[in-house]
Amino acid sequence: MLNLSGKNALVTGIANNRSIAWGIAQQLHAAGANLGITYLPDEKGRNEKKVADLVEPLQPSLYLPCDVQNEAQMQETFEVIQDKWGRLDILIHCLAFASKDALSGDFSSVSRQDFSLAIEVSAYSLVSLSRYAKPLMTEGGSILTLSYLGGVRVIPNYNTMGIAKAALEMNVRYLAAELGPQKVRVNAISAGPIRTLASSAVGGILDMIHHVERAAPLRRTVTQLEVGNAAAFLCSDLASGITGQILYVDAGYEIMGMSEPAKAEE
Repeated sequence: MLNLSGKNALVTGIANNRSIAWGIAQQLHAAGANLGITYLPDEKGRNEKKVADLVEPLQPSLYLPCDVQNEAQMQETFEVIQDKWGRLDILIHCLAFASKDALSGDFSSVSRQDFSLAIEVSAYSLVSLSRYAKPLMTEGGSILTLSYLGGVRVIPNYNTMGIAKAALEMNVRYLAAELGPQKVRVNAISAGPIRTLASSAVGGILDMIHHVERAAPLRRTVTQLEVGNAAAFLCSDLASGITGQILYVDAGYEIMGMSEPAKAEE
């Protein structure tokens, strides 16, 4: 039976109740994990209050600011974890960002600055967070990130984020190889398109969702909680032999070469 009781889990990337990270946090909590939640601080403190109100029912024992572009803040986050928890068992990385200009138009037009920003926030942040988590995972553990099909196939308007997700998936493999002897597993979930704050920046996201609903074997896309279920499994002892893998949770869309033609009405 899936049981995360006694496990300390840090969840990053919750922005609102449509965030995939929110679905994951809910399912980790339901499985008994002790949660720590991070939020992206802003000048007016709106993110802090908004996310705090959302996660209150999950009763996180840690609630911390963490901007992955701020090295000192990341270091402070893990110092607090060391002080309050003593160890970390689960790290959930649900962080991605690309400018609007990097998610539309010709891919070759992307600026150096926008390209670098997408890679730093969406891919390198997994490396930096894992570096801080590594010495705290003294009893083994699980690191999990979120990818998307656009990291291995061309998706209209996904552009620079596709490159970032490709880098992220390779990060998973290298980190899995490095951390495996420490009994730390590193995996990713490649979720089907879900309408979130982040995905709304991708041009034609609703068309993408409707296409998946027509073409996927299950004839629908997936929910945040379904991704959360898969995440809880990968973070549990039930998945103790799984590392370095990209698990597709997309209603089967990834297997399709082409969709079936619409049947003519009789």
